[in-house]
Amino acid sequence: MKKLRVMVLMHESLVPPESLEGKSQKEIEQWRTEYDVVTTLKEAGHEVLQLGVGDEILPIREGIKEWEPDIAFNLLEAFHGECVYDQHVVSYLELMRQHYTGCNPRGLTLARDKALSKKVLMYHRVKVPAFMVVPMGRKARRPRRLGFPLIVKSLVAEASCGIAQASVVGNDEKLEERVRFIHERVGTDAIVEEYIDGREIYVGVMGTKRLEVFPAWEIILDNLPPDAVRIATEKVKWDPSYQKRHQITWKKAALPVESEDRLAKLSKRIYRALNLSGYARLDFRMDAQGQLFLLEANPNPNIAWEDEFAMSAKAMGVEYPRLLERILRLGMRRDV
Repeated sequence: MKKLRVMVLMHESLVPPESLEGKSQKEIEQWRTEYDVVTTLKEAGHEVLQLGVGDEILPIREGIKEWEPDIAFNLLEAFHGECVYDQHVVSYLELMRQHYTGCNPRGLTLARDKALSKKVLMYHRVKVPAFMVVPMGRKARRPRRLGFPLIVKSLVAEASCGIAQASVVGNDEKLEERVRFIHERVGTDAIVEEYIDGREIYVGVMGTKRLEVFPAWEIILDNLPPDAVRIATEKVKWDPSYQKRHQITWKKAALPVESEDRLAKLSKRIYRALNLSGYARLDFRMDAQGQLFLLEANPNPNIAWEDEFAMSAKAMGVEYPRLLERILRLGMRRDV
């Protein structure tokens, strides 16, 4: 691939330093993806502009006009503090006729709203947990069809934001308490889902028309305390000391061949049904009977070199520099 001028869009608080020297693991984890992407693109010979974005669109416009990038590498997960505004940034890139990496605005809109994506997938006869939405300021009125245990999450926030052991509730009192927590502490509507006991499996998908499915990846939570629910909480995902203490690991999922084939076909169906493009990670639960339930779709997931997406690509023989080149190539092929 020819060398490109790549404008990397990232949150202004996550612009990485030139070196990891003197940085703690906790500091590094905050901007690990940004650092890995920028340094790998530079090592590949691309010219890179790191552009920190906060609550103003003007820096993006100026970056496009003054620097004239071939492509924008989109690492934004929010704009102006709102995670659902990332779609508007991508729409702006399209209005500016700017090539960009990752998902298109429609796919972001469908996937970010966990209830909306589930409704679309139910139409396509994809299994999802039964659910209800509790808007901000409303009380949780549980319908009879929703039996305990239930899990309470933010409707739109990602990265396990607001998810803890207390998220899984067993009665109406705890349900109301956790919904209130999401409303007040996370600041979003809440989605209340049927809790699916089983294995948590992640599947990476890449492409737009021709799709490539990477090997299924699984989070191993066997060493959590005996009374703990096996879910990917904020601590499980982002606390290195907690991960080390409880020997939390991610590895290639050991599945029968027929299950791998079924999962790959299902993942392609979901990706297309939600109009995703670029690359995405699909999060599943597999119950004791082998049934697969889509928990959520994550367009533009974290792509640090040791995150699930990149590791599953590596298991398929796609090393990290090559993975980023593929992401760039897909973005350059997009019509502008």
